[in-house]
Amino acid sequence: MSGATLEKPGPATGLPPIRPGVRFGNVISFVWRPLPVAVTAILASIAFVAFCASIRMGEFPLTFGEVLSTLIGRGDSMTEFIIMDLRMPRALVGVIVGAALGMSGAIVQSIARNPLASPDILGITQGAGVAAVFLVTSTGGLAATLNNDVGLPIVALAGGLVTGALVYLLSVRGGVDGMRLVLVGIAITALMRALIDWMLVRADIRDVARAQAWLVGSLEGRDWGDVRSALYIALPAAILAVGAAFALRAVQLGDDVALGLGVRLGPIRLLLLLAAVLLAAGAVSAAGPIAFVALVSPQIAMRLTRLPSPPLVPSALMGAALLVCADLVARTAFSTSMPVGIVTAAVGGPFLVYLLVRQNLKGAK
Repeated sequence: MSGATLEKPGPATGLPPIRPGVRFGNVISFVWRPLPVAVTAILASIAFVAFCASIRMGEFPLTFGEVLSTLIGRGDSMTEFIIMDLRMPRALVGVIVGAALGMSGAIVQSIARNPLASPDILGITQGAGVAAVFLVTSTGGLAATLNNDVGLPIVALAGGLVTGALVYLLSVRGGVDGMRLVLVGIAITALMRALIDWMLVRADIRDVARAQAWLVGSLEGRDWGDVRSALYIALPAAILAVGAAFALRAVQLGDDVALGLGVRLGPIRLLLLLAAVLLAAGAVSAAGPIAFVALVSPQIAMRLTRLPSPPLVPSALMGAALLVCADLVARTAFSTSMPVGIVTAAVGGPFLVYLLVRQNLKGAK
């Protein structure tokens, strides 16, 4: 590795200084930005502390020292059983789901160039909800075969993928316009919400209770099967998104600039949207449609890093920290444990209003 600092233009040129660059051989090079790197490290630290705090909470409280000792393989057998078998899956699902939603929101907002675009607004999470509610409330032979802890995530994933494809096909004509994508997503969300309500009205009351508990979004009762299902879907999609990060940065600059840089807009958009849908649908399949994490996390990460568009990795870490911290609040701030989706909705609703007001003020100028 060799770091190369480019010369700073003189005051006569009037040009801004060129940032230092880092190069790995002749293949990989990137601009060194200290603030985004520092923010990424801080967010990773917050997510890890929240992860440990989630593990130590329970009927048998543990100290941070006991948690850290067990994580590095030096805990006693009782502590290891409590952490690894009982508490670790919930905390890991929170980290994976939050990171997947944060990265998915960053991709969608970058492609649409609209801060209001997210899997929540585009109907992807609601599409996964339609498929899951159909499975829970149906009594047919196929539903009876799939209606178990394995079948529910698979069906929810399929529902999210189908809905994402529908939104893409309806909004892709003439290029992806941010406002058209949001409007199509709002319409699809309303349609999916109506289908969910119709199925709940017709279903047995016991199935309705189970479906409603899933629709709120919760980390309660998660096990290692949920961890694996979330990881198997989210990890390949995240690798795909990070691999296309350079093309995503070009797309963020506009269609003309991206074409001038040699980016094939159609295939790249499709690839990135596929990664975003997989991330969101995988998260929903593991923990239910947890609201507003995908909307809020990229915007906060963008403001913290002072970048012009949502960054992928900081957005993922912001989503992980936000969801795990929200779960801690849901478990401690009330007399009884609440689903984490209620807390994220309480935080995300006002933030959505703020974004709408900000967009209106920008449009009025």
